[in-house]
Amino acid sequence: MSSSDLLPPVDKQGVIDLKKALEERYLSYALTTITQRALPDVRDGLKPVHRRILYAMRLLKLDPNQGYKKSARIIGDVIGKYHPHGDQSVYDALVRLAQDFAVRYPLVDGQGNFGNIDGDSAAAMRYTESRMTDVAARLMEGIAENAVDFKETYDGEDSEPYVLPSNFPNLLANGSTGIAVGMATSIPPHNVVELCDAALYLINHPDAKTSEIMKFIPGPDFPTGGIIVEDKASIENAYETGRGGFRVRARWESEDVGRGGYQIVINEIPYSVQKSRLVEKIADLILSKKLLLLKDVRDESAEDVRLVLEPKNRTIDPIILMESVFKLTDLESRISLNMNVLDMGIVPKVMSLSQALGAWLEHRKVVLVRRSQFRLEQINHRIEILGGYLVAYLNIDEVIRIVREEDHPKAELMKRFEISEVQAEAVLNMRLRSLRKLEEFEIRKENDALVEEKSHLVSLLGSTKKQWGVITQQVSEIREAYGEKNPNGARRTSFENAPKAGTIDLEAAMIEKESITVILSEKGWIRALRGHNIDASAQAFKAEDSLKLAIKCETTDKLLLLTTGGKVYTLNADKLPGGRGHGEPVRIIVDIEEGHDIVDLFIHRANAKRLITSDLGNGFVVEENAMIANTKKGKQVLNISGAAEAKLCTPVVGDSVAVIGQNRKLLVFPLEQLPQMGRGKGVRLQKYKDGGISDVKTFSSVAGLSWVDSSGRTYIRSMEELRDWIGERAQAGRQPPTGFPKNNKFMG
Repeated sequence: MSSSDLLPPVDKQGVIDLKKALEERYLSYALTTITQRALPDVRDGLKPVHRRILYAMRLLKLDPNQGYKKSARIIGDVIGKYHPHGDQSVYDALVRLAQDFAVRYPLVDGQGNFGNIDGDSAAAMRYTESRMTDVAARLMEGIAENAVDFKETYDGEDSEPYVLPSNFPNLLANGSTGIAVGMATSIPPHNVVELCDAALYLINHPDAKTSEIMKFIPGPDFPTGGIIVEDKASIENAYETGRGGFRVRARWESEDVGRGGYQIVINEIPYSVQKSRLVEKIADLILSKKLLLLKDVRDESAEDVRLVLEPKNRTIDPIILMESVFKLTDLESRISLNMNVLDMGIVPKVMSLSQALGAWLEHRKVVLVRRSQFRLEQINHRIEILGGYLVAYLNIDEVIRIVREEDHPKAELMKRFEISEVQAEAVLNMRLRSLRKLEEFEIRKENDALVEEKSHLVSLLGSTKKQWGVITQQVSEIREAYGEKNPNGARRTSFENAPKAGTIDLEAAMIEKESITVILSEKGWIRALRGHNIDASAQAFKAEDSLKLAIKCETTDKLLLLTTGGKVYTLNADKLPGGRGHGEPVRIIVDIEEGHDIVDLFIHRANAKRLITSDLGNGFVVEENAMIANTKKGKQVLNISGAAEAKLCTPVVGDSVAVIGQNRKLLVFPLEQLPQMGRGKGVRLQKYKDGGISDVKTFSSVAGLSWVDSSGRTYIRSMEELRDWIGERAQAGRQPPTGFPKNNKFMG
């Protein structure tokens, strides 16, 4: 084929179809990138460059029990024989295989500076030395026994393997990342003990579901440790589809520094995060005042990771502090899962966890069959030669005569003793020194052993069940070698549940907790005094003003204020004016509409409920969480029309409601007859001919209804004693029991 045959078609005028030419060339480039650069082979988990590095190291005899060689020597062989690309890119690939913070089970045993978790580069290849690890040796196991196919190298002078035998689940154990044309791959590392347990289960249960496999493989196991906070359902879906992700957080602990103070110590950071950049990012966020809860960050790392975070003050909750840091920094990162691999080294395919593990097991079965067939051929050859040796031993004098006297000894030996050409050649190639060892007993002993081994191999090749039995033994041996006794055997990454979004109030965490007493006057002036031992009635007020209510709370509390217009406003206790003077009008703090007065002020309690009613007796139950207003304009909760006004907002406890009207009629009915809403007009609590509601109270039917008279005496009536007042919602009721306060209030 001439060079002109490789060019795109041209017309008579020599014009090339540019569109077609670009399509053909770009498709060729894309396919090369996908298959020869970016995606790993599902069988050995390696890309071509990594496979060539390991194969070159094997030919250099850099086994785990041998000495080291300069990395430059290895790189020279790789780029000279197998991988004609830049030496630095190949060296970078070798360096990563040696980094224990980048690879869960390193394939290269490096000596010298191979970089660190801070992101510092490795020393130049002329300074570092390398050899294979035990894992790499396992990947190569049986490569000289026809376990895999070989192909010519780029220049045709040497050969290289298409794939390695891979007696180690490298794809899932060490993971892989890569970006090709139109597709990418991202596979996190896993624990090999868990992979072996899952593989053993998969051998016996080929159709196992992902949920079954996850009993053995709960999730990734990163070399840098950390904590996975992804929920189990998301992990299962990711493993089932081959696509998803994992939220990984740093591992931290609170360290006491005395005098009630503490500091946060981080000893494990998320996978693939550079520590130095992480520290810089946290420091920048502190300077830009985006991490308000944090005062300082220090890197006290030596051999192990140790980052120290100093809180703004000792009253900040450590959990809340870390949630704010996780939210803004790479101390929480998302590791993606895209199990896009080359199936049989040719076809890109997104596999599930069980498919990827099953493909490795199928590859191990193919390797086992090929190695067994190779060994069987060797045995047959050796048995044939031993037969020739036995003939020579039994007829040694005749053999010597033929060799000394005949012109064509090989042909004569074949004719005289009826042996094959291979046997005759073996006899002629024997050294004289071997004759004394050539005893019949030794020959027959070796022959019997080989015949027995041959019988075993023939049986193995004829039984799929026996083949899976051998693979089970091999996988069990890997599990034993990398189990609990191995320094790398224990799982490094754990699992925890992160707080749900919205459960952490970062703004409140900035507030120093302090006891205060909030005083509200009748005319709407508010102030906060330190402490709870405050006599509110002794406080001074403006002329013609007096105390409306006093609330004992903390600076971290939120206060809810209800106005006659049915709106609720939110006040932050820490932002209320101090106790000097008379305070400030509430209308300066929030935008209360003209003509509306304050009905009630109370502390917000998460998940608590309130019964809100209008003066006409309409109301409903509402959650306090739904009453919080995010702006100064407040939040409309009770819908008011005409001259009606909001009247009461009482806590909800128990299962019964007692309501008394201005007409001094009392009615008791079940709480379940009132609806729970976020906003509305509500339903009628009690029927009135004239006037409206005076007071309402919820209580437990077991404890009974209680009230306090003007003298401070407490009365309690059981449900049996209240049977004449028990009815249905919206009934009129009847005159209250003897002793009920004259002001129609349950609290005298």
